Amino acid sequence: MSIQNNHTDADLISNLARQHLVQPWPTAGAMGAETRAFIGAGDGLYVYDENGKALMDGPAGMWCVNVGHRNADLARVMHEQALQLGYASPWYSVADPAARLASEIAKRTPGDLNHSFFTTGGSAAVDTALRFMQFYNNVRGKPEKKRIVSRGAAYHGSTYLTGSLNGKPRDRDWMDQATDLVIKLSAPDPFRRPKGMSLEAFTDHLVDEFRTAIATHGAERIGAFVAEPIQASGGVIIPPPGYLQRMHALTREHDILYISDEVVTAFGRLGSIFASKDVFGIEPDIITFAKGVTSGYFPLGGLAISDQLLEQVRESGKDDAMFANGYTYSSHPIGCAVALKNLELLEGGLLQNVHAVAPYFQAQLQTLTDLPLVGEVRGLGLMACVECVADRQSNNPLALDVSVGQRIDAHCQALGLMVRPIIHMCVMSPPLMISRAQVDEMVSILRQGITRTMDDLVREGLWKG
Repeated sequence: MSIQNNHTDADLISNLARQHLVQPWPTAGAMGAETRAFIGAGDGLYVYDENGKALMDGPAGMWCVNVGHRNADLARVMHEQALQLGYASPWYSVADPAARLASEIAKRTPGDLNHSFFTTGGSAAVDTALRFMQFYNNVRGKPEKKRIVSRGAAYHGSTYLTGSLNGKPRDRDWMDQATDLVIKLSAPDPFRRPKGMSLEAFTDHLVDEFRTAIATHGAERIGAFVAEPIQASGGVIIPPPGYLQRMHALTREHDILYISDEVVTAFGRLGSIFASKDVFGIEPDIITFAKGVTSGYFPLGGLAISDQLLEQVRESGKDDAMFANGYTYSSHPIGCAVALKNLELLEGGLLQNVHAVAPYFQAQLQTLTDLPLVGEVRGLGLMACVECVADRQSNNPLALDVSVGQRIDAHCQALGLMVRPIIHMCVMSPPLMISRAQVDEMVSILRQGITRTMDDLVREGLWKG
């Protein structure tokens, strides 16, 4: 596929954005007065700029375009469902796609997570899970059991409550948070563990930290532990072996809900529809999801809830207590119809492709560790991170704030690849149909982008090399 040169259109769109559009995550100095890269079309693994130049979509949009761009099957379902029923109020009715999607999700969730509540995205899904925890403990007569345990490097959303869980400094430096409700633990980041500490000792340390937090704050005051199986926006942080299972065991011991935030890891990113049990061996009380559930073609998220929790609510004796949480677009018929077809596409060959290509993807990215700027390459399935450091002795990130990742991304885009820059890191999470040949191209461009960045830093006197 190609598109015609659209300089005029791109200039127009850039000017309109600069004059009228507030972009996500802006800085104060540019808020309401900035524009970003113009993307005019997409097809499969690629997106196209204003010149019709193809760019490999390394981050799959925002971890979400799992089936790839310009999928005719999803477009057709959107069209057909819009003509059949474009909207139905979830307050007064139930639409066919929502009921069917909930049923299909129940077939694929671990344990007894057999009921789903649908939202408009991941932030709303996690927020709903937390509000359910509060409601659950209220009707059980435990109104003090409301604190939420989160971790450093976590990302759980952009609502006030979910944003309060986030563990990245730039997510919270200038934003208010519900600090009275949140307990923060350390990031389970093996790369940043103390020098000389084994992985086993590091896991013990993390679990002991949680155990101490429970003793300090009181299990009777802690309602939920919220954890991404892999901390995605934190830099694809993969916890040490056994960590999640042991944290899960502590939640069971102390009547704390385990909420597995699979907004990124669900729907194929790790080769399974849900990764909590298939990949990490845990059966949480709640799983939140979004992104890949529709491959980004329609805003949809949700949470799968344990039957046991719902039964306890029904048997609480508070029959008239209202769970006053819902959205105008909950259970949206178009979104749910797209998700059903998306699920069919994932299980029709894309999950198998993840299992076939992911080991090669990870192995080829590991070859970048010979570059002096690269401190670590880590990943699982079709998600990975290249973390850059000033030196490998201290593993300190380069003292260039956000620009290192942005520099690499700029060089890569000039060569035909988009990556997701996160401060001194570059994240890759391509569409699931990626081939080995495309992996080779992606890694080759990334190598060139990092090499050119190293040359820039040395030339500008910002890094000794």
